[in-house]
Amino acid sequence: QAGSGQAGSGQAGSGWGKGTERHKLTVVLMLATLISAFGSSFQYGYNVAVINSPSLFIQQFYNTTYVERYGGPMEDSFLTLLWSLSVSMFPLGGLFGSLMVAPLVNKLGRKGTLLFNNIFSVVPAVMMGVSEIAKSYEIIIVARIIVGICAGLSSNVVPMYLGELSPKNLRGAIGVVPQLFITIGILSAQVLGIRSILGNNTGWPLMLGLTGIPALVELLLLPFFPESPRYMLIQRGDDKTARRALQRLRGWEDVDREMDEMRLEHQSEQAEGRLSVLNLLSLRSLRWQLISIVAMNMGQQLSGINAIYYYADSIYSSAGVPESDIQYVTVGTGAVNVFMTITAVFIVEAAGRRLLLLIGFGICCVSCALLTVALTFQESTEWMPYVSIACVILYVVGHAVGPSTIPYVVTTEMFRQSSRPAAFMVAGSIHWLSNFTVGLVFPFMESGLGSNSFIIFCFICLATLFYIWLIVPETKNKTFLEISQMFADRNQVEIHAPLKPETGDGREGDAFKVTAF
Repeated sequence: QAGSGQAGSGQAGSGWGKGTERHKLTVVLMLATLISAFGSSFQYGYNVAVINSPSLFIQQFYNTTYVERYGGPMEDSFLTLLWSLSVSMFPLGGLFGSLMVAPLVNKLGRKGTLLFNNIFSVVPAVMMGVSEIAKSYEIIIVARIIVGICAGLSSNVVPMYLGELSPKNLRGAIGVVPQLFITIGILSAQVLGIRSILGNNTGWPLMLGLTGIPALVELLLLPFFPESPRYMLIQRGDDKTARRALQRLRGWEDVDREMDEMRLEHQSEQAEGRLSVLNLLSLRSLRWQLISIVAMNMGQQLSGINAIYYYADSIYSSAGVPESDIQYVTVGTGAVNVFMTITAVFIVEAAGRRLLLLIGFGICCVSCALLTVALTFQESTEWMPYVSIACVILYVVGHAVGPSTIPYVVTTEMFRQSSRPAAFMVAGSIHWLSNFTVGLVFPFMESGLGSNSFIIFCFICLATLFYIWLIVPETKNKTFLEISQMFADRNQVEIHAPLKPETGDGREGDAFKVTAF
């Protein structure tokens, strides 16, 4: 109610901008989603896994190159250092890419940034593809940093772009698609890494270089699809282009309701201007939104997903899976991950974001606890290794349903246009720093704690679950302005917004106020 002083009702004045229509998935929206996710998100997943299967042959190349240069074999410690750099430079590049998000999306737009980002894919793809011919392992290490920048940008910009293209009743399902393509990228790398395909002594340079193909597809096709209407209207002030883009995306001419909703959002945040990260950190009205995305992104990575993948081969080996067959079992685990992410696409709008996060972190917590027990008794109990395999698969299922998929969607929804780029910059930095930390620390945890390492991941999952249960609201089918109003009470602020969008003669409509109490 206008001026009633009631918070958290989700009402924008007298229902203005609420909207009851349910939009359908149009061909333009579907193709824009698939092309941007394949051209960008797919590469993130592909480059996470591409270096694992042929690691033995790449390390042999490192040693052979060293012998040819210096006339003697490389010391094991130096080889370990080079390989560690080859792996860890990818998440470090991801951190650098995340720090570039806000300035690029504000300057080039969402689609423009995705097109620009392909430079960070095509160049390293060529570098890695010719590394063996050039007899240089340094090229691979540098290329991993550059392709990490590509992943850092794409992991933040694709969800932002698709979240702003989507109608509110499809925003969750479309927001999960980037994570689906990340899992497809991981699975593709695992399949190509099979010894009889490209994961061998002659195929690995081609395997590393294939990451440039999705980038070329995106460069060719994405220019034919619209830029974010919200970016064009709110940040560029281009009403006509925003309207045309929205009409193409929705498949009909009458888009006045959504245009008015965007104008309402713009008018309600005009006083804030475009926010930098420092502004974002200091704003009381965004305090709990910011804490929430930090908690969810830390929970996503520190819950141990990369450690689970790292430990999977040794678990399968101790379970009696022949060495030559482990690669196929790993591919099977990747296929389960893809299947569960597809499931999340179809159920996220019905189940909601909050429930999937709670279920996902709950499953991860239980599976980590069971895996600790199974690994402890794996040597002494004949059937226990099979329990370990089941725990790994159960963990992958839980993570795919919630922790892997939903934080990107919620980050898009919790912030409005002026603060969203800076929010993604913060979320992405936390994501990649946590990723890098797990990769760096887990080998020491494994050597010092053994199977008890997963108890730590269990407590992290449990702590994240309780935070979501106590703090994070359900955001499905809400406008960005309504979600801001939902946080007003917790942030102890007043949200001011116009009752109606600016009128045709440039006069702003009546104002209303939501007071937190």
